[in-house]
Amino acid sequence: MLLDKKNIIEEIRNHKINHKLDFRLKTHTESFTEELFHVLFDANVSVSDHLDQLEIRFDEIKKIAHKHYDFDCSNIWQNFLKGLPEILRLLNQDAHCICKNDPAANNVEEVFMGYPGFFAIAVYRLSNLLFTLQMPVVPRLMSEYAHGKTGIDIHPGATIGSPFFIDHGTGVVIGQTSIIKNQVKIYQGVTLGALQVSKDMKDVKRHPTVENNVTIYANATILGGETIVGENTIIGGNVWLTHSVPENSIVYHESEVKLKAKKN
Repeated sequence: MLLDKKNIIEEIRNHKINHKLDFRLKTHTESFTEELFHVLFDANVSVSDHLDQLEIRFDEIKKIAHKHYDFDCSNIWQNFLKGLPEILRLLNQDAHCICKNDPAANNVEEVFMGYPGFFAIAVYRLSNLLFTLQMPVVPRLMSEYAHGKTGIDIHPGATIGSPFFIDHGTGVVIGQTSIIKNQVKIYQGVTLGALQVSKDMKDVKRHPTVENNVTIYANATILGGETIVGENTIIGGNVWLTHSVPENSIVYHESEVKLKAKKN
């Protein structure tokens, strides 16, 4: 028997049971992230004129989040604001490293405006600060905004040093408990992931540690919380790695090419 409109509405209401879903939190967070990026980097955007506006936007986000999630929201903005100068210092360092090491980069302005890897790193550093301040949901929404724009998925809980360089970037995945130290360069398709996916491992280190001055080439997959990539190591393209390697290593995948005789 066909349901009438009234019954359909009632059925939908009965199944719509997640009362924490308020999509204003997502849209407000995305707008805040974009505006924050411009305040930090756009020469035409006055920091003094826009910080108060950013605070108003953040206050709206905080109110929506606080309505549904239990957290101490009293000093989050003030602590976030205090952390911005250091984040900007690190991001300037990241950008100049990219410009110095990428022969395709003509100037640092090009990096700031046009490099998806830099945008993803910038949003990671900003979301990571909110993550450490125990802001719920919002850090992940920020990282997913960058993920959607760049194809680069960095969990806000990851620990990443500086300078850090993601080249090309599409398909990069960096898991929550990853530790990446200084002077690390990674290429497109790299995954720093977990060997196992289980809910009871939530508080366990599941993702690799990458020491200083490591280069990881395209489509390499490095898995496991106990896996450590020693400093000054090069990980070649398409490598599948689930164990630690010592410093100064070169790890590569040997592809086998077979020639098939042409039939007459």
